[in-house]
Amino acid sequence: MFPKSKSGKFGLCVVSGALAGAVVAGPAVAADDDEGEGEVRARYEGRVVARSGLVVRTGPSTHYSTVGSKEYGAIVGIACRLNGQRVRGNPVWYKLSDASYAWSSVRDIVNDGEDPQWC
Repeated sequence: MFPKSKSGKFGLCVVSGALAGAVVAGPAVAADDDEGEGEVRARYEGRVVARSGLVVRTGPSTHYSTVGSKEYGAIVGIACRLNGQRVRGNPVWYKLSDASYAWSSVRDIVNDGEDPQWC
């Protein structure tokens, strides 16, 4: 009688632990699938058209810090778009999909294809 109740609790703990481990490990295993295959292609892309180059910022406004730049003609990956500070009359900013996930005004990028989704 008493071994059955002990093993029942123990079995439940083992199953619960295994299930929790699978849930935690699942996303990590899926994320590793792309490793070693090079850079993942962005869903949306654009070309830098600002003659002086593209200024990349930490947020969708010129009040945010500059974190880098891209040269005229460079291809940039775009994650999504949203409205931010108006730049020469246009409030749309792109969230770039390179490793930094930084922001740049849509005025300096020409989209190559369909419009990116809204963030």
